[in-house]
Amino acid sequence: MAERATDRLLRMLGMITYLDRHAGVPVEQLAEQFGVTTRQVVEDIDTLWVTGTPGYWPHDLIDFDAASYDEGVVRLVESRGMTRPLRLGTREAVALIAALRAMRSVLAAGLDRGRTAVLASVLEKLTAATGEAAAAVDVRLAVEGAPEVVAALGEATTGARRLRIRYVTAADVTSVREVDPIRLLTEDEHAYLLAWCHRAHDERLFRVDRILAAEVLDEPATSHPVTTHATTFAPAPDDELVTLELASRARWIAEQVPVESVEDLPDGDFRVSLRVADPAWLRHLLLQVGADVRAVTPADVARDAAGAARSALAAYDDAGR
Repeated sequence: MAERATDRLLRMLGMITYLDRHAGVPVEQLAEQFGVTTRQVVEDIDTLWVTGTPGYWPHDLIDFDAASYDEGVVRLVESRGMTRPLRLGTREAVALIAALRAMRSVLAAGLDRGRTAVLASVLEKLTAATGEAAAAVDVRLAVEGAPEVVAALGEATTGARRLRIRYVTAADVTSVREVDPIRLLTEDEHAYLLAWCHRAHDERLFRVDRILAAEVLDEPATSHPVTTHATTFAPAPDDELVTLELASRARWIAEQVPVESVEDLPDGDFRVSLRVADPAWLRHLLLQVGADVRAVTPADVARDAAGAARSALAAYDDAGR
């Protein structure tokens, strides 16, 4: 599966900090620390080696000890300031205040007195340090979903209680599930509940705005270990492989959807291969970017999406009569 650029960037930034704190780390140890292959570590270090500050002369670049590297040990020589503590700018501070206010609004009902006091103290100090920018703009983040659902999720998450939810999928299939909440998170501009689903016997992500009802049960939630891929959907290796040729405007698909491969085409378009667990999800995606679709393989997937588009147009025609 192709890796998102943001995931790789965060890992490489983490590598710089880790290497700054450890005097020489074998490639194998670095790979184990960051959960990647040794080949990926080598590719990351090779990229960092030609990365630096404007000017990009040798003395402007992040540097490693070449002799140690030839022996399979990564030793950081020059970090180019990447390990210095960062000072928040006004924009970053306001964004952090917004996130903390969202956390307070979602979790307030379930937080104990001590945690509520800590959150309030951090907000007060950060707001005071930010000054007029924070005081003049009332920045708040609205969490998607019905207020009673959001309140129940916050109560169950902070109180470690089991939840019974009524959930509707993108394919408009409704089900009732009992879940042990693990945490609330945001990804791709949506809020999600990461939970252990007792029906699936596995971790699942539930989009908050698709949870129709939520009931906090008396039964305590069981503790479950969180796997490294829990925050994103990962299709199974035997799911159907679909190849799409898309215009460059749809490039966001390659970054926001788990894909097998991405290939740039000479005319500026690109080809992406992905595995599909839910045909209804793919149908929705193709209708969303229909104007940017150049080709779809296999052909029956294209026919399915085209049929759905014709049905939608026919429904509009009927409604206008």
